[in-house]
Amino acid sequence: MLDMSASASLAMTHLASFSAEVDENKVTPGVLGFIVFAVMALAVWALMKSMNKQMGRIQFKEAPDPAETSGAPEGAAKASTQE
Repeated sequence: MLDMSASASLAMTHLASFSAEVDENKVTPGVLGFIVFAVMALAVWALMKSMNKQMGRIQFKEAPDPAETSGAPEGAAKASTQE
């Protein structure tokens, strides 16, 4: 079994040689960047579609105005709500 420091050193050696080959002026996201962006876009689209479906299922009915259902005179209901 390799020592952890030896394997880390080996990985850094390969990484350092790879970074020497890459031209910093020509680095682009490439295929991996496109795939990540496309997956994120599909996830957002699926979440929005699901949210729209769930919002469509909501049965919203407004509660009646308490001033209208209490039978009290209109001035009395307004005075009690302003306090």
